[in-house]
Parts: sequence; C-alpha cells; structure tokens
Amino acid sequence: MRDEPGWEIVPELTPRFGEVVIDKPGYSAFATTDLERILAVRGNRHLLLCGLTTDICVHSTLRDAVERGYECLTVGDLCAATEPANHAAALATIATEGGIFGAVAQAAAIRAVLGKRINA
Repeated sequence: MRDEPGWEIVPELTPRFGEVVIDKPGYSAFATTDLERILAVRGNRHLLLCGLTTDICVHSTLRDAVERGYECLTVGDLCAATEPANHAAALATIATEGGIFGAVAQAAAIRAVLGKRINA
C-alpha cells in the first residue's frame, strides 16, 4: 500500500520515463487498478509475469490475466516465495494440463529470444 513500509520502489528498479506504475492494493494487479484498461489501450495481449510472491500475488495476477484472455509467460527465476516449496509448486501449477495458466521460462532464455537484455 502506498506510503506503508516497503512501498518504495528500490533504486535499481526506478521506472523509466513513460513507464506505468500500478499501485496494487490487493493480491492481483488487476483488482481495483487500471491495469486492464492500460493494457487494452496499448493493445497488449501477451504478458510476462514476475515478482513476489509466486504462490500468492504472482499467481493471483496470472489467474486474473488468463481469465481475461491474456497469453502469459511467468519468468520463474524472477519470482520468489517465502517458502521454496511454495514457489516450486506455484510454477509447476502453471504448466499443469498442457499449460492451463500459460508457460514458465527463465530470464536468460527470454533474453535470448527477444534479442535484448531484460533488466532484472
């Protein structure tokens, strides 16, 4: 929550000019935010997901995105959970039933495919 301890963006991740910052008050980045409207205006239908916590916030956002028809790729090594087993289980769940919630890849593989560096 804005102005609560831990809210500040760490200097290494300071948004670049024009980058959107979403104040996320709940588990999903879609819940009570303008994220879906922003993505629609920009024509984005494919999402890369990363963050904390894999099993709660990342998964909540992922599931909301899938329900809204987005194609999702979760960057497994750019996510974490308080319990390593929860992180592993959350990533495994994404690929269940042939990728019911999208796919999981590592940052290096994504960088190679995109042909440019993703700042992690």
